[in-house]
Amino acid sequence: MKTRQDTPSPPKGHHGGLRSNALGFPPLVAQSIALISPTMTAVLIIALAFSDAGRATWLAYAFGTVMLLFVVLGLNQFASRSASAGSMYAYTGKGLGPKAGVMSGWTLIWCYMFIGIAGLSGFCVFANQFLGAIGIHTTLPTILLFAISASLCWFVAYKDIRISSLLMLALEAISVTFILGLAFIVLFKHGFTIDTQQLTLKGSSIHGLSFAVVITIFSLVGFESATTLGGEAKNPLKNVPKAVIWSLLLTGAFMVFMSYIEVFATRHSGASLGSMSIPLSTISDIYKVSWFKAPIALGAMVSFFSLSLSCLNAGSRIVYRMGRHDVFPHASGRAHPKHQTPYVAITAFIAVMFIIPTVLQLWTNPLTTFDDAGTLAAFGFLTAYFLIAIAAPMYLKKLGELKTRNIVIAVIGFVCLLVPTIGSFYPAPPWPVWSYPYIFLGYMAVGGIWLFIRSRRQVGLLAEIEADLEAPTVEGEGGLAAPNVIDLTTPALSPDKPVLAQLS
Repeated sequence: MKTRQDTPSPPKGHHGGLRSNALGFPPLVAQSIALISPTMTAVLIIALAFSDAGRATWLAYAFGTVMLLFVVLGLNQFASRSASAGSMYAYTGKGLGPKAGVMSGWTLIWCYMFIGIAGLSGFCVFANQFLGAIGIHTTLPTILLFAISASLCWFVAYKDIRISSLLMLALEAISVTFILGLAFIVLFKHGFTIDTQQLTLKGSSIHGLSFAVVITIFSLVGFESATTLGGEAKNPLKNVPKAVIWSLLLTGAFMVFMSYIEVFATRHSGASLGSMSIPLSTISDIYKVSWFKAPIALGAMVSFFSLSLSCLNAGSRIVYRMGRHDVFPHASGRAHPKHQTPYVAITAFIAVMFIIPTVLQLWTNPLTTFDDAGTLAAFGFLTAYFLIAIAAPMYLKKLGELKTRNIVIAVIGFVCLLVPTIGSFYPAPPWPVWSYPYIFLGYMAVGGIWLFIRSRRQVGLLAEIEADLEAPTVEGEGGLAAPNVIDLTTPALSPDKPVLAQLS
């Protein structure tokens, strides 16, 4: 429920230490689109979905987009009423209480960490592909490429969220432009004819389509990440919900179109799309535009960098907010006095994001790391989305605004999420993938134990978190003034010190 208070708005640029009123609609939608990473789907994942759905791959992506739209409708019940740093953590806490909120934040850290690792791995794969495409047949060391991408991500995220967001928008736009260029070459060579076999779903089965939907759902996760920047957005109660829904619709439409193009292009060549590890490179050869390999690889490389950067931005805001709530060490809730970025959280997050894949290279390779990281992240996203689907009607009930349509949307969203969840377990995947759900459950158990220890050591921790999350939203000129129950404009409170520590 939007409420106004007589408390004056804080000075522009002050938002619990982070830079308020810094991000308009384009940077916010760029954050979500960069994390969804339509380029990643076009260059690697559509071929995997084709292995199950065949000519119905485009329909699988369309169906997946519609399914997740119901999750977005529930999420936006929060986003249109409240905004703050790391908002999805706060949203779940508002609906289901502080324990569920903290566990949701713990889950989202897992999601953004492993998708960020996938971004580092993809950057490595396509950096070497780009070098090969321009005639430099030297494979750069994996760890060096990880270090380059991680260092650049840290520098940009540390310096300025505005630069970071605009850079993500530019890089993803470049990559998508290259991919669409190849797509229109394919259409032009065939006289823009319609592939009726795809539209009539010839040779496809419901069974195969259902398995492909699991893959498409995982291709589309990340639309919620704009909410993590709610505390730094202009007019967040309008721009954040718009960014969430438009990022899903735009990327979903792009994936449907590229699915159609890739199936169409490979069918006319006689090659099997499902057998191609990097389909756009193969399509460039098939249509005798091999010179397109270099821009496609370059576009993919910068897009994967953008993916890691978006994960760093999102994940660090979750850590920052949880640090402000004393769930994590006090230092993680600090903002840089000049740049107004959560610099401690950013540094810690990127360090772990770099160390994990670097260690894994002792046993594996970047492409395998990419696959494994994406799969591990998927379990976290599903958990976070389930929690939001349940939390939305509970939140509206607290406000006295619950309507029948809200319950229907929540139920449909919940049921839709069961599709990829069941598909992740049945049929049982091969080793080591079958163990990944249990690794995730172990991680969640560690989070639960950590929360138990913190709440026992600091009496009243959960009550203070709940009071903070339940605080009414205060709107100031140009956007939200203070997201917390603690009025951060009060002189007695410092934005660079944990809230609970100052109240004790």
